[in-house]
Amino acid sequence: MSLYRVHFKWKEKDLTLRATGLDLTHPYFVSITGLVFPDGKKLIIDPSEDEVRRTFGRADHLMIPFQTVTLIEEIKDATPQEKGVVRDFRVIDDSDDEPDE
Repeated sequence: MSLYRVHFKWKEKDLTLRATGLDLTHPYFVSITGLVFPDGKKLIIDPSEDEVRRTFGRADHLMIPFQTVTLIEEIKDATPQEKGVVRDFRVIDDSDDEPDE
């Protein structure tokens, strides 16, 4: 499954949408369906992402004019829920080592 990132200008702001469906066959618009928004609680809140969710979050289908689109990225074999890498960290205990004298 491919995931698309569409970068465009909206009300003089640069915004990015992620979607599962994209159609470029219309002569004047980019057709976007299946909008994807990250779920779950975050430690850091991105105000631009919050604005995109409020503005476009309830839409089933968007038609964005070609003139406003700056970049379209296709990410192959991506799942809608992009997950970060989680690594375990170990604490190294140096109490058994003798101090150098």
